[in-house]
Amino acid sequence: MSFSSFPQRRPRRLRTTPAMRRLVAETRLHRSDLILPVFVKESLDEPQPILSMPGVVQHSSDSLRRAAAQAAELGLGGIMLFGIPAVRDAQGSASLDPEGILNRSIREVRAEVGDELVVMSDLCLDEFTDHGHCGVLDEQGRVDNDASLEIYAQMAVAQAEAGAHLLGPSGMMDGQVAVIRQALDGAGFTETGVLAYAAKYASAFYGPFRDAVDSQLKGDRRTYQMDGANRREALIEVELDLEEGADMVMVKPAMSYLDILADVAAMSPVPVAAYQISGEYAMIEAAAANGWIDRRAAIQESVLSIKRAGADNILTYWAVELAEWLAE
Repeated sequence: MSFSSFPQRRPRRLRTTPAMRRLVAETRLHRSDLILPVFVKESLDEPQPILSMPGVVQHSSDSLRRAAAQAAELGLGGIMLFGIPAVRDAQGSASLDPEGILNRSIREVRAEVGDELVVMSDLCLDEFTDHGHCGVLDEQGRVDNDASLEIYAQMAVAQAEAGAHLLGPSGMMDGQVAVIRQALDGAGFTETGVLAYAAKYASAFYGPFRDAVDSQLKGDRRTYQMDGANRREALIEVELDLEEGADMVMVKPAMSYLDILADVAAMSPVPVAAYQISGEYAMIEAAAANGWIDRRAAIQESVLSIKRAGADNILTYWAVELAEWLAE
């Protein structure tokens, strides 16, 4: 047999051992890449499990502080807070209350971790309205973009006053970043950052999240969240948020939109985050519970794929577990 009949290039040489694979790995996940989303519910005395998200809870104030302290100790990049009020109304008034569940929780978490962890807050009305939409409604029952922006501006100042390092406007209202930036600067919060949910798609995978926040939504959000068929439009949304002053941008969901994430990462001059959402989490947990997949391997592969596609930071409900694995 002649020499030419054998392969001269053998990529398998660099896959021979775990040590070799580590040496040549092109993508590496770090604990500081991870952001932990957490839910805190008013009037809870102890954590309440979320049935559709095994292992995730609605926190009490006490358990939230412990979760934040653990996240800081593990070296996570940040924690994103979602508040669930006891009382909702059409205007989402509880979002502006300094003693409301979200603003109070921001203060408590900052008191617990200081600047050791980036404290982020969801800036959206959906958890606070009795109709479950991300903005207020007009007389025809449609989401009123500009009226919602006026409330977003007030929410931004309230969350900054409470101590949030980064605000996460997730409502997909046109012009939201500009209004929030102007409100923050006007109130003297020039150092408070904006992590814009720039390309947020209307997705079937949000279902468990709506359980997590006790959503009151009737209908859907397709008039303001992006259409899953559209790719180029995502870059328009990102460009607008950048022009309006976004400090970071986000793609949501992550796993079903890795092409979008790669496009955004290729053009963005600011850090890019991606949110591995509740349905993506629940699918892996359900399959693992049935013995159909290797749970740890699937979690690690799924998050690594998001990093490989270009995410600088990843919001994932496995952030704590992943950080513990990475520390081994």
